[in-house]
Order: sequence, then C-alpha cells, then structure tokens
Amino acid sequence: MTGERADQPSQSRRQTERDAALKALTGSVPYNCMLGVRFDRLGDELTGRLPYKATLIGNPVLPALHGGVTGSFLEITALMQLAWDQVLARMEAGGEAAARVAGGNFPPYPKTIDITIDYLRPGLPRETFARATVQKAGRRVANLHVEAWQDSRSRPIALLRGNFLMPVEGDGS
Repeated sequence: MTGERADQPSQSRRQTERDAALKALTGSVPYNCMLGVRFDRLGDELTGRLPYKATLIGNPVLPALHGGVTGSFLEITALMQLAWDQVLARMEAGGEAAARVAGGNFPPYPKTIDITIDYLRPGLPRETFARATVQKAGRRVANLHVEAWQDSRSRPIALLRGNFLMPVEGDGS
C-alpha cells in the first residue's frame, strides 16, 4: 500500500509532463494553431479534435466543412500520431533524450509520401474528431489509416490511408 501511495505523485507528474509535451508538440505547427486542432491522449493513442469555426465552412449552402480542412485534419492526425510515438519513446527512455523533449526540442516530423482520402459524407458545422492507427511502422516508412467522425465513430465522414517517411535517427533528434 505504501508503494502505491509513493508512486502516485510520480505517476501524476509523468501524466502532467506528457500532457505538456503533447500540447507543445501540437502547438509547434502554426497550421494546427490556426485551425484550432488539439489532441486528447489515452495512453499512447491520440484523438484529434477540430473545433467548429464558421471560417472552416466550404459550402455555405449545405453548410459543410471545406474538403481541404477535412483532408488537412486527417493528415495532421496521422503526422501527430507518428511524431507523438517518437516523443513518447524518448520520454520513456529518460536521460538526455527526455531532457531535450522537456525543453521543447522535438524530433523531426515524419514527411508525407502519399495519401488517399475517401470523403464519405459532408462534415457538418460541429466539432470533428479523428484517430490514426499505425498499420505498419518500419525504420524508414510507416503506413497509417485515419478515420474522422463527428457524432458517431461508426459513421465516419472521411478516411485517410497514407505512407509516411520516418526521420532517420540522429537527424536533429
């Protein structure tokens, strides 16, 4: 029982450090800030959140979110999941790598090789969510699937499948 109590502040501190690192990582990309994108973290899994803003509407007649905003949000979610996996690994490793992350020095972002987006239904004027699943992560290339939804995850508004070039270890990391 004593061991659990002694570990709780440490766990709480780790969670706070992870939340701060995720917020800083998200904020390090100006386009994320412009769109208002933020991420919720459950373990190593991220859920992207795109809050509704009138400026994101592409078709005022429906009204519907601009397809470019939806596509960007999907790609941002994929890149953030890959970047977060790298950051989390450095935080878990401790030492100098963790200290660099704590100081806001993040590893380079992966680069998009190619993506395919399926638009399934119009994005309505409300908050949109997205979650990326890493299908395969190699040393150089990662393959992801991303779903975006609004009211129900079982009714996605768009899907992304993509390949991403992972940064080489030692390139600014």
